Formats: sequence, C-alpha cells, structure tokens
Amino acid sequence: MIPINYYNPTRYIFARSCVKAQADLLASCGSKALIVTGKHSAKACGALDDVTEALTSRGCTYAIYDEARENPTIDSVRKGIALLREEKADFVIGIGGGSPMDTGKAIAFLAANEISDDQIFNKSLYKNPGLPTVMIPTTSGTGSEVTQYAILMNDAKHSKTSISTPMIFPKLALLDPTYTMSVGTRTTRNTAADALSHAAEGVLSQHGDSMITTVALEAIRAISACFPALEAETLGYEEREKLMYGSLLAGLVLAHTSTTTVHAMGYSLTYGNNIPHGRANGLLLPGYFRFVAKTHPDTVKSILDAMNMKSIDEFAAVFTALLGSAERLSDEVIEAYTNTVMTLPNIPNSLSVPTREDVIEMYHTML
Repeated sequence: MIPINYYNPTRYIFARSCVKAQADLLASCGSKALIVTGKHSAKACGALDDVTEALTSRGCTYAIYDEARENPTIDSVRKGIALLREEKADFVIGIGGGSPMDTGKAIAFLAANEISDDQIFNKSLYKNPGLPTVMIPTTSGTGSEVTQYAILMNDAKHSKTSISTPMIFPKLALLDPTYTMSVGTRTTRNTAADALSHAAEGVLSQHGDSMITTVALEAIRAISACFPALEAETLGYEEREKLMYGSLLAGLVLAHTSTTTVHAMGYSLTYGNNIPHGRANGLLLPGYFRFVAKTHPDTVKSILDAMNMKSIDEFAAVFTALLGSAERLSDEVIEAYTNTVMTLPNIPNSLSVPTREDVIEMYHTML
C-alpha cells in the first residue's frame, strides 16, 4: 500500500457565475464582510460587483479595503486589521491575485492573534483560528485560494516569508474563469509560470507522493496546453478555463508539498529586483530542471512528458519566448542572494538539495 496523507479543509467551487449562484453559501460565512482588493482589477473584471450584489441579496453588509499591495507588507495588513475592527466585520473576502488573497488571509488570522511585527513568522505564537475567509481569484497562478499560506515581504530576511499554519486555510473558494478574461498577456504569462512552478516543484519535493504527483502532472498538462495561445496572444475562454483549472490543482499540490529551491531563489529576485513572482520562478525553472536531472532524470522526464516536450532545452526556449530573457545579476548580488537563499526552509524541501555553489550556478544560468 502506497502511503498517502493529505489534508485540505477548503471547500472550492469551480464554475462560471459561481459567486452569484453560491450567494447563500457566501452569506453563511458571516454577517459583515471585509472585502480585500487591489485598486482596480476586482472592479474591472466584475468580481467585486458580483460579490457585493450576492452579499446584499442575502442581507449581509460589507466594507471594502482596497489597499492590497502587489507584494504584501506587514504595514498593509495592519491597516486592514484596523479597518476590520472599526467596521466590526466578522469574515474576510479576498478578491484578486495572490497579493489581495494573501493580504486577506493575513488580516483574518492576525486579527485573532496578538503578535508583534517582529514575531509574525514565529509559528509557536499561532494560537487562535483566524476569522472565516472566502477567496475569489481573478488570476490563474498563486493557488492561494486553497492553501494555508499568506506570503508577505520580510525586510529582516530581504526576502518573502509565509505565515504558514492550517488555521489560515480559507473556508471557501469560488473560482470563475470569467474574471480572468480581462487580465493582460504579460500578467497571464507570469501567473501561468507561477502555477506551473507550483506543480513542478510538487513533483520535485521531498513531500510528494503518488497522489500528489498525479494531480501535479494533470496541472502541468492543463497549463502547458495553453502555451501556444499564451505565445500567440490568442487566449479565449477555453484557455482561461484551463489555466485556472491548472492553477487550482497546483494550489492543492502546493498546500501539501510547499515549495522548493525555485521559490527560495525567486523570492530574492522579487524582493531585490522587483521581478514579478511568477516570472522570477519561470526564469529559474530550466536551470533547476537541469540540476535535478543529474540525480533524478526520470522524475524530470515525467514533467517534460506531461508538457509533450523532448528536452529541457525545448522547455527553456518556450519560456524564453513567454517571459523574455532574465536580467543579468552581478557576482556581488548573486552572492548576497545566495546567502539569503541558503537559510530558507525551501532548500531542504527539495528532492535534490543544492549546495551554495549549485545555487550560484543556477542564478548565473537563468534564462
């Protein structure tokens, strides 16, 4: 018997117009919602209007916090907590990409746990379940709607760090691919790279198993089937649906395996060079595949097979076309980033654990 141990308490519904259709379920989460969004996208795609109409139709009230930043900070979370308390909201709805969803999850959790800023990532202080949360993604990449992580900028480490606890799993996730139709090509490519990275890293993690690998490879098949349309900029509803489906599956993988060397290295690129998170991961994936293939060639081949690709070089060419070439880093910057990377828990989670020299080499050989 192959051992499997999987846990995910989030109820997720994937369907067109699911927010309006699930108004009763949405309203069952509380009587007043704090809706967390960015400045524009939640409104532009129609998700915010659908949510407020659904809440109003069931007698729920709401307040809107639209200051979620692209890379969430502790300060932006604290501002959200202050508004939540002022408005006496009893649940949180996050609408957007990973940043608004992670901001919403952090607000809901930290509102129930009195933790100082310098101890936010100290798991031993996580005592109380957060307020109920509902996540409504408007991009297809992070999988945050079904994970126990809220990733924030960590100035002390010059990187990104997650609040990680089962107490932060969303209560409900509502996924409607229609909300992604207005997302631009560049962002869609970056988020697709992020989702693919979650799935591939799940296969290449110390914590994978047969079930997780099956789900991860299905996610990779769904996402990679959209590569031609992503490159040609001809995405229609069918491709958007596949990308969101792949992202959801990759999120379920991520919740079980966490991430590996790719994310550890990518966090420094985002923190130090302001490279979007998904693009940072995508730039690093080919080099990581080459590194892992030295010791686990069949495992890497299973990922390539899922994408109908013959080689890592073929994959690298596709991702170069989608993401562009990487920014060159100086030796000094690479040394500094590597110092940070080697302290992160993602490294020992990798199927092939890199040395410091391996990390430096992967930075030098980014796309």
